[in-house]
Amino acid sequence: MLQQTQVDTVIPYYRRWMERFPTLADLASAGEQDVLAVWEGLGYYGRARHLLQAARIIEEELGGAFPAEASDLMRLPGIGRYTAGAIASIAFGRDEPALDGNIRRVLARVHDVREPAQLPSGARRLWELASRDLPAGQAGDYNQAMMDLGASLCTPRNPACLLCPLSDLCQARALGVQDERPVLKPRAPIPSITVTAGLVERDGMVLIARRPAEGLLGGMWEFPGGTLEEGESLPNCLKRELREELGVEVEVGDEFGLYQHAYTHLRVTLNAFICRLVAGEPQPLEVSDLRWVLPETLKSFPMGKIDRQIAKRYGQHRDV
Repeated sequence: MLQQTQVDTVIPYYRRWMERFPTLADLASAGEQDVLAVWEGLGYYGRARHLLQAARIIEEELGGAFPAEASDLMRLPGIGRYTAGAIASIAFGRDEPALDGNIRRVLARVHDVREPAQLPSGARRLWELASRDLPAGQAGDYNQAMMDLGASLCTPRNPACLLCPLSDLCQARALGVQDERPVLKPRAPIPSITVTAGLVERDGMVLIARRPAEGLLGGMWEFPGGTLEEGESLPNCLKRELREELGVEVEVGDEFGLYQHAYTHLRVTLNAFICRLVAGEPQPLEVSDLRWVLPETLKSFPMGKIDRQIAKRYGQHRDV
């Protein structure tokens, strides 16, 4: 959960997760939809699917014994070098380095690492430093201390150098370049897209589609639709998308709000519409599943943030 997510955000999700899945066996026996529902709102949903896959591998192939060595941990879905090092050192006392964003920043400043951290040469140098400075027998405490130092004092902007216990050792501070370390490549502009979604109604029910397992929001449920093409009107976009995805013709009716959300790599503006089925029976041509559901049951289907906003508003709309 802490991959690319801050501790304060994670805590309530972690507590809810542990209440629902207190043991590895509980998680391994759960269905993917239950797992995604508990994870909903935390984002990066591939992490939840990887946790489920890893739990099943441990239960079915490893006899329920969680691996303690970093090399074995990295064979599990969703666990890379940093996560493996953190688990092995903190949970099992192994002398393994960990290199999250906080530790990377501390090391880059203390040792004035000038290679861009995202490049192989920069990453290799930082891993070498993380391994070299590791105190034998205390790797777990050391890694956690370095993470906390980066999160609390050696922050990305305006680091509290006067309070830092490593200030006398910090080469970047001595040179006055602490705000320039770690060296990062310029970020590419984040693209924006406009999409449409249809609330297709029939006999008091609404149609929802499940996204393919892989990709953005994989396995989550949504109101079907798609991306606006150049020169296309919003209603025509929605008609085309529902024809391609579901094999149906719809009549696009009243607008049902404009919704926006920013992902790390993409900004989305979604236009929702009430729709009426005109011809054809919906088929999962480009989605993994379809359901006609009562509005009051939408809360039981895991959804991304935009579709959850639509679902909540739709439930209130139908109650009026």
